[in-house]
Amino acid sequence: MHFHAYLWLGEKELFDREARRRLPDRPRPPVTAEDEEYYRSLVETFRRSELPPMETAHWLLKSPRAIRATFEEPKDAAAWLGRELTEHAPGFLSQQEADTARLARLVTTAAERLTHGGDISFGFYLGRSSFLSLALVTCSPNHTAPELPCPRGGSSATSPSGW
Repeated sequence: MHFHAYLWLGEKELFDREARRRLPDRPRPPVTAEDEEYYRSLVETFRRSELPPMETAHWLLKSPRAIRATFEEPKDAAAWLGRELTEHAPGFLSQQEADTARLARLVTTAAERLTHGGDISFGFYLGRSSFLSLALVTCSPNHTAPELPCPRGGSSATSPSGW
């Protein structure tokens, strides 16, 4: 088991377009060749999109370039989360969300959840028009969606991605 880290920072307006963040439903039978081709094009559009998926485990379907870092240990993944929270906290719209004690609790809880194979997903408003999404996704297997393949195929990467 290992953990992939994801970060998205962008316009809240884009993040709010939930239809673009959902994996499309498979066509219902009877399925024509056109239906299947259309479905595949929707899935490919979903995979190429940099927007965070509605379901945290679906990050695993995105391009491996979306991976910011990969970790073998839950504590290392939680430390990455802590660094990102610390870096972005001054921009949080809510001062309550930026409270250092609260952020420390989030990191501790994240480490515990990752230890048990769970995924982590947090989102924060930055100013009035920006949104920050942070996710840590368990891979090989993912407990929520064990059928999803790992985007990197292995667990050897341990440092931030340069992609």
